[in-house]
Amino acid sequence: MTLLASNYANDPIDVFVGDWMSEANMTARANVKLNGQMEAYEPTFLEALEPALLHIAKHGIKVAVNAGASDTKKLHEVVKKMIAGKGLKLSVAWISGDEVLQQLIDAQRRGESPFENLCTEERLEDWQFEPIYAQAYLGGLGIAKAFEKGADIVLCGRVSDASPLIGAAYWWHKWQRSDLDKLANAFVAGHLSECSSYSTGGNYTGFKDLEGLGWENIGYPIVEIAQSGEVIVTKNQGSAGEVSINTLTSQLLYEIQGPWYFNSDVTAVLHDISFEYISENRIALHGVKGALPPPTTKVGITAKPIYQAEMHWFMTGLDIPAKARMMEQLIRTQMGNHAQKLLNLSFQIIGSCAENPTNQNAATADFRVIAQAHRAKDLAPAKFVRPCIDPIMCAYPGATPHLDLRQAFPKEVFEYYVTLLPQSVIKHEVHLASGEVIDIPPPPDSKTWPKRQPSQDTTTTAADLSGFGTTIRAPLGTIVHARSGDKGSDCNVGFWVRHRDEYAWLQNLLSTVFMKELLAEEYNGKSIERCEFPGLKAIHFLLRDHLDRGVSCTTSVDFLGKNCAEFLRARVVDIPAKFLARGHI
Repeated sequence: MTLLASNYANDPIDVFVGDWMSEANMTARANVKLNGQMEAYEPTFLEALEPALLHIAKHGIKVAVNAGASDTKKLHEVVKKMIAGKGLKLSVAWISGDEVLQQLIDAQRRGESPFENLCTEERLEDWQFEPIYAQAYLGGLGIAKAFEKGADIVLCGRVSDASPLIGAAYWWHKWQRSDLDKLANAFVAGHLSECSSYSTGGNYTGFKDLEGLGWENIGYPIVEIAQSGEVIVTKNQGSAGEVSINTLTSQLLYEIQGPWYFNSDVTAVLHDISFEYISENRIALHGVKGALPPPTTKVGITAKPIYQAEMHWFMTGLDIPAKARMMEQLIRTQMGNHAQKLLNLSFQIIGSCAENPTNQNAATADFRVIAQAHRAKDLAPAKFVRPCIDPIMCAYPGATPHLDLRQAFPKEVFEYYVTLLPQSVIKHEVHLASGEVIDIPPPPDSKTWPKRQPSQDTTTTAADLSGFGTTIRAPLGTIVHARSGDKGSDCNVGFWVRHRDEYAWLQNLLSTVFMKELLAEEYNGKSIERCEFPGLKAIHFLLRDHLDRGVSCTTSVDFLGKNCAEFLRARVVDIPAKFLARGHI
């Protein structure tokens, strides 16, 4: 924030927007607020804000962030004190209404909804965990109202990731709720820019091309939004990385779950979305259409904590699967009947031995034992660590446990449940510096959308794969970009290519049946949704309930779902030789 604010004279910024929220810190901060262990807002926001305040005040830059997490009111008090301590005159507003546990409980008692889990379709009454906190995803119009009333800084809790940018554009251009196309473009622009450097080269499969541009100083995206809703994405001057069609495609495919993109203020319809190269590091967004928002908004429910512990062994060289089987049997024997008291007990091999390894690290895999239980005492050292480590003298050849046992002691983790709540029961309010409180009503018009996104198992532009010429067996990622990420326990995975003829091949290769083949042992039998984005030369898949309950409590090492795409890119397929001749990604 300081970097950009201090360079205002050369690279002016009108509004800073920031997203400090994720499902991981939503659950953690919820628990913190209830037990009072520490502050329940995000303290790293203060680290970014404090040194930038003088520049923000000098240049009249507005700020809108969701760093309030689970205690926006407290963050508001801290920020006001910080500003006063610097002798500055900045007006600070805050947004409330995202905390909705009581509304959820009341609606459930009235039988208004089964509150199905968006990922698993489980009913809330059947969830085996006890809810302790719930946060709704608010829209951006409270932020717009705060700016309209003179606020310089607007602090929010769980507004949607794109809401700060939607609110800023709505206020700046004096839009109306009926300006759906404009709102939809701002909504997509918000998601293109909310993940820090993801749109400028972070987490991008073309990352090797960025080495010469400077990996160590990847910049931040800047969004320019016209009154008409037209969007151009660029980045701060003097920074490394790049803003390109590929980096923006990467970020977009990571965020969406299909061609309908829902927000409390608008639905963005993405069937015809595309990007246009304007000039170096300047890319225009096209093809986004606006539609009415749903009458509901997403709610994340945090449960009373469970407990988790894990233990690691190193396995080297030959026969690693057999070594893992031996170790698992030894540990299970040591645990005995106690294993039945655990919610989850998993034995995992992470990595493999390279063929003809030239160093020992290349020959070593991590054998991970991870367990979860309702009670911490069921993962006490005598119940977990000892059974895991005691077989050392009768274990596999080279048996070596990891000596850092900190993860082997029970820690709190949080089950997380995602459902929908009517916007009409949410009390969305703006708290101004004057003490005035303004109510933000729900959208006057909405649309009830189908539960499932449009999906097609195969392409409608069918072609025989043999028509693309002779093939060579090679990893899919040799010529195909990909990006994946989590949405609760769902995993979204997008693939795209460089050229139109490559896209015709990709459309015909990547059916839902072929996706199951690519997933191989990772396919869990759950449904897979598929859609095409011709304007991006992309195929998108939504892997339903793929991520073992989501980031806050998963037993997978890919807890964010980001490596699913990298696994799939490593899978060997038949690739037309003429495409490979163009060069590799």
